[in-house]
Amino acid sequence: QVQLVESGGGLVQAGGSLSLSCAVSGRTFISAAMGWFRQAPGKEREFVAAISWSDDWLNYADSVKGRFTISRDNAENTVYLQMTSLKPEDTAVYFCALRLVPTPTARVELYDYWGRGTQVTVSS
Repeated sequence: QVQLVESGGGLVQAGGSLSLSCAVSGRTFISAAMGWFRQAPGKEREFVAAISWSDDWLNYADSVKGRFTISRDNAENTVYLQMTSLKPEDTAVYFCALRLVPTPTARVELYDYWGRGTQVTVSS
């Protein structure tokens, strides 16, 4: 059974930083693209960042470019999201997702497995 477990969320003041982790178990991390998404109350789940299996293709939502960094450690089956210069509008539940192909995408419906999410709250 594939499991994705996010950690690292919390409460931070605007301008601060947080680092999220997503540990994958139950299947090989090999050839799997990974993504981070977020969902604020009353809003649809939206793309944040994605990374290819080989770490050579990265993509970010315009709203987080220059502030967030996605990375992965294939030896540890873990993907990370480093968030800096956080804004109140970044407040949401953050989810990691796994796609059973090497190429990532921003499309929510094309990911095969999801974690349960971790809350990020940015106070003004």
